Amino acid sequence: MSGHSKWSTIKRRKGAVDAKRSKIFSRISKELTVAAREGGPDPETNPRLRLAVNNAKGVNMPKENVLRAINKAEKDDAVLLETTYEGYLPNGIAVFIECLSDNNNRTVGNIRSIFNKRGGNLGTNGSLSYIFDRKGVFNVAKGNFDPDELQLELIDAGIDDFQIEEDMFVITCPLEDFGNVQKKLEEMGIQSEVSELQRIPNDTKVLPVGEALKIMRIIEEFEEDEDIQNVFHNLELTDELMEAMENR
Repeated sequence: MSGHSKWSTIKRRKGAVDAKRSKIFSRISKELTVAAREGGPDPETNPRLRLAVNNAKGVNMPKENVLRAINKAEKDDAVLLETTYEGYLPNGIAVFIECLSDNNNRTVGNIRSIFNKRGGNLGTNGSLSYIFDRKGVFNVAKGNFDPDELQLELIDAGIDDFQIEEDMFVITCPLEDFGNVQKKLEEMGIQSEVSELQRIPNDTKVLPVGEALKIMRIIEEFEEDEDIQNVFHNLELTDELMEAMENR
């Protein structure tokens, strides 16, 4: 199997391992609140909330933070709206941005400002649908699992990619099989560090390291906005680029 597991790897490194932990907590807190508001505060009867709680556990989010975010669904009158934006950065790098915001005018203004300042172009919704496929991604710590046995168990549940990245198994499945794979992992007693839907590029672009670093700085600028939940792109994360990012 082949895939884009480095997207999960770099995301994990930038989350639980470094100073962006607070941003990760903020992102998950919003997801907890929205999920609880939509389907109720009980994870057992609310699949979206159960998924958000599992992700909170995966990044060691304190239990009191989780409960506070869930309770906020009943107390907070502000409505968080889910929106997406698409566009191109320099060198033709495509980006897909997912947001949760209580002020859409502020959000789109901030996003447009970054595109304009950094030489990019904000496109229309749906303009990049042919570049990204929405798939389920699970990060599972290796532990004592036999990778061949685990892969065989999960193939029946619908996975289409199984990669080994350092101390992680990165498992990918089609959107329609996300629930099946999640249920199978739960039945096996396996706790994922990350369980979420991601937009995976079906084709990537390789840039010289210097140009690629400029793109990643723009990606990070988007990620620093409190209204932005996820930023997906089709820049190839080569070993040279990842090494350069770690040595900055």
